[in-house]
Amino acid sequence: MTTNGQMEYTTADAVVAELVRAGVEVVFGVVSIHNMPIYDALLREGSIRIVCSRGESGAANMADGYARSTGKLGVVITSTGSGAANAAGSLVEAWAAGTPVLHLTGEVGSKYLGTGRGYIHECKDQLSMMKGCCKEAYRLRKPEQAASVVRQAIVTATTAPAGPVSLEIPIDFQSAIIPQSKIESVQVACATQAAPVIPAEVVDQLANSRRPVIWAGGGVISAGASKELTKLAELTGAAVITSQSGKGSIPEDHPQCIGHFAAYEAVKELLKNADLLVSVGVRFRGNETVNWKVTAPEAHISIDADLSAFNRNYEVTHGLLGEAKPILAALNEALQAKSVAPEAAYVEEVKSVREKVRAILRETLGPYEAIVDGMRRVLPKDAILVRDVTVPANVWGSRLFEIYEPRTSIHASGGGIGQGLPTALGAQMGQQDRVVVLMAGDGGYMLNVGEMPVAVQENLPLIVLLFDDAGYGVLRNIQDAAYGRQVAVDLVSPDFVMLAKSMGYESNRVGSPEELVNELEAAVARRKPTMIVVDMNAVGPMAKPFGGPPGAADAFKPKKL
Repeated sequence: MTTNGQMEYTTADAVVAELVRAGVEVVFGVVSIHNMPIYDALLREGSIRIVCSRGESGAANMADGYARSTGKLGVVITSTGSGAANAAGSLVEAWAAGTPVLHLTGEVGSKYLGTGRGYIHECKDQLSMMKGCCKEAYRLRKPEQAASVVRQAIVTATTAPAGPVSLEIPIDFQSAIIPQSKIESVQVACATQAAPVIPAEVVDQLANSRRPVIWAGGGVISAGASKELTKLAELTGAAVITSQSGKGSIPEDHPQCIGHFAAYEAVKELLKNADLLVSVGVRFRGNETVNWKVTAPEAHISIDADLSAFNRNYEVTHGLLGEAKPILAALNEALQAKSVAPEAAYVEEVKSVREKVRAILRETLGPYEAIVDGMRRVLPKDAILVRDVTVPANVWGSRLFEIYEPRTSIHASGGGIGQGLPTALGAQMGQQDRVVVLMAGDGGYMLNVGEMPVAVQENLPLIVLLFDDAGYGVLRNIQDAAYGRQVAVDLVSPDFVMLAKSMGYESNRVGSPEELVNELEAAVARRKPTMIVVDMNAVGPMAKPFGGPPGAADAFKPKKL
């Protein structure tokens, strides 16, 4: 829109200006009659790359994967009503993972909001729907406030504890001409930032501990505190357990890293006999603690940026509120001043537990042991492994495949299937020079299979390892264990190799660990979209069937409440 040859400044322009100010480089979404002004403003501004997903669900997952692989803000743009609702499940996943995502959605014309008159794409209460699946949700109520409301949404999304934030903008507001206000953040410069003051009793407790355990979660990675965490472990001799989200918070070849094995008996016994637990940015999810049946030591120092985290799942004796990085650095400095030395015998015990749980798991794998070892041998150390919910991912992809760096392990925190493909596409968009590999199963993969062309359109060299067992393998095994029978788990799928080739991927089907590793090595070298379909029937069964997370089958057996 122009007046006297000059482009008028609109709400959409203000939205885009705030994205640029926040350093946004890429957005994911689906164009619609309820967001076209924003898309046009992006085009005119020109610096932000627009990735066209094939559905709003996939777009939100892409923004999530992008944010997880980079640590930057992920941005997704959707339409109104059903378009926003399509993104809801993926925003729940971002909420579960604590990912900073900004969701920009249209809304019906402002004078029709809440009237139920049948305005196209109308939703009865879109704002409440978005509040239910996000950290927070806002509605722009006055076009002139666009810059401040967008900036507030970004601050909310990125402030610890981070999470997705939805902002709905009525369609008539998006094209409204508004003043080009400049809102500047003015702060008093501070020459030095004071280091956190750690209570003396906390330092003493750590210094005097002889059997400490550190439980590291995703908060370590989001805070960029991996080096500090590793140093704390080395100073104290602590065993380090990681949550799924905490994988990569300490290199998994470190002799003190037990890893994502909290529910294993040897680790539960180690915790039972520990004299101190230090938890850092961890949620203690039910599926990682056998629904909180894993016993924690009475002495528990918890470090978290979320005040509501303390005493939510395990009782805390000392809660240290704040970002993990400066708190851990201050703890390390205080411990070094005390000349703390780890107990050699305990360090050896930790190494023994680490080796024991891995050996126990390896005994269950059968031919898949050669696959995990081959994958780790072929893939670069900084490769990003994205895992959808599937048997191989649950059993060994999240435990035995070693992760050496933060932000190179991405998984479905909320447990929803089918989100792996778009999440991996977002991760690859954020780290285009890295090798990104997706582990997925045939059942879940079909939920977002339509996003496959994005890799070709955006020239993303994503590698998909599709483990094909013709159904929902995880649920099959849980049903067998719970009921001794199966229902609604067998699926007819397309010829995945033909499907992949029709979408521009290189693709082959393999039936042995050796074939898989050879194909994977070729895929890493070619740097083009690739799908390797793993015929699980040809590879053969695991030595021990996977029955779901600990206690999963028992939860479904008939019982009195």
